[in-house]
Amino acid sequence: MKLATLKTGGRDGTLVVVSKDLSKAVKVTDIATTMQAALDEWGSMEPKLKSVYDALNDGKAEGAFAFDSKQCAAPLPRAYQWVDGSAYVNHVELVRKARGVEMPPSFWTDPLMYQGSSDAFIGAHDDIELADESWGIDFEAEVSVVTGDVPMGVTPADARKHIKLVMLVNDVSLRYMAKAELQKGFGFVNCKPTCAFSPVAVTPDEFGDAWDGGKVSLPLVTHRDGVLFGKPHAGTDMVFDFPTLIAHAAKTRNMVAGSIVGSGTVSNKDRSVGSSCIVEQQTLEKLDTGEVKTPFMKFGERVRIEMFDAAGKSIFGAIDQKLVQYAYQAKAA
Repeated sequence: MKLATLKTGGRDGTLVVVSKDLSKAVKVTDIATTMQAALDEWGSMEPKLKSVYDALNDGKAEGAFAFDSKQCAAPLPRAYQWVDGSAYVNHVELVRKARGVEMPPSFWTDPLMYQGSSDAFIGAHDDIELADESWGIDFEAEVSVVTGDVPMGVTPADARKHIKLVMLVNDVSLRYMAKAELQKGFGFVNCKPTCAFSPVAVTPDEFGDAWDGGKVSLPLVTHRDGVLFGKPHAGTDMVFDFPTLIAHAAKTRNMVAGSIVGSGTVSNKDRSVGSSCIVEQQTLEKLDTGEVKTPFMKFGERVRIEMFDAAGKSIFGAIDQKLVQYAYQAKAA
């Protein structure tokens, strides 16, 4: 099943069911007005939404209209929780190596994770608005999952059943700001601006054999200004799968329905597949030649992130964003 949120109906948008081929959609306000409302009562909502999805794919859904991903907000325009892991430890190892910092052995057995801002996500086609190029603006192509209610202390084995939806995410990072924040030893704030998610969220069954209950075994394709930047395989070199990340996040607290858990930058040891973020490409350049050649993003550039099934069909639709300069404007109270 595929779901999206239109930019109508207030801050949380309007929930729609989207056809498998991403060509049609239908509003389901009689079932659930928002994505969060559906997740809050997923047990009873899922079969109703699935019935609409089947009718839509069969051409029998009333009120169907042409689906335009540019009209979409993030599937969850705001969420109760967003935590991002670093499941692809190869990425962490490379970046630390370039900084001349040894990686503790525990990084291979205990997931890294930070809690990010979740009060206002942006849509897949919304501009990335930032004030200063000198901050070291980078994209990060990732996979994420949305959970139902998760009990504190859940095991990885039991965490699988709490995964309700899967999305792509562009977790924008400000690399030069990150250096200063890391030195404080307390956590990310300024270096992690607003994230963007794929226009569509999908249930895990949409992947068929490419979903094993814990990860998606398909390439994640990123283009920078129309040029292929990387297509690492999301199912390869993922040291910590999503159930493991969920169990880590829920070790000492309950997680509510609508919590989002990110994979971290998708990264493979095979360098021929490219990278999912600029800093990793820079790291490889530095390790190979001693010189960084690839610059961080400049205003006017675009980034496109997408995942395709075995037949070459887009699963989520694309994250396709332009970086623009932000200028503060005071708003009336």
